[in-house]
Amino acid sequence: VDVYQAWCGPCKPVVNLFQKIKNELGSNLLHFAVAEVDSIDALEKYRGQCEPVFLFYTGGELVAVVRGADAPLLQKTILKQL
Repeated sequence: VDVYQAWCGPCKPVVNLFQKIKNELGSNLLHFAVAEVDSIDALEKYRGQCEPVFLFYTGGELVAVVRGADAPLLQKTILKQL
């Protein structure tokens, strides 16, 4: 989940990274979503930050968090979680 603030917007370059990985793996296990923190109370702790935050869930449980648009770290985290 790409967690963002309305004034900052979702991290669009990372969408391409997720799409590339999904195409390479051909996996139905990887799903990408965006969530605006001001409209979701459960994400309140991520408000007021100007860097993107990526939350990784497996079976409805938060398993990893990556702060910032660090493509190599995001790719490593995705592959580890898959």
